[in-house]
Amino acid sequence: MHIGRREFVTASVGTVAYALFSSAEIVQGETKMYGLIGKALTHPGKRDEFIKILLEGTDKMPGCLSYVVAKDPKDENAIWITEVWNSKESHAASLKLPSVQAAIAKGRPLIAGFGERFETEPVGGFGISAK
Repeated sequence: MHIGRREFVTASVGTVAYALFSSAEIVQGETKMYGLIGKALTHPGKRDEFIKILLEGTDKMPGCLSYVVAKDPKDENAIWITEVWNSKESHAASLKLPSVQAAIAKGRPLIAGFGERFETEPVGGFGISAK
């Protein structure tokens, strides 16, 4: 099974971060925000290793306002990645970062596939602050 770079990134690093999401941008003040929620499926026993890769260096992605990786309590091989970006362009630019490219290469063999994928329109909330 071949998994492409963009798919991996959205689901993982941004949904590594690969992906499964529909165009959604909104304006909060002067800042357009862009959100992604995606489900990644790992090979059996590889979920924790994949989570570790996704969480490495997430504080170094310009424009990323929130990046949450969560275990799916009903599927021991699934994770959910929820991202909020200051713009759709910032998300696209993140896919070209050397750290993201390295995470893609490191995590790709652990991925079995992807589940649901959604683009969202963040409007604010606790934990989301403009950078």
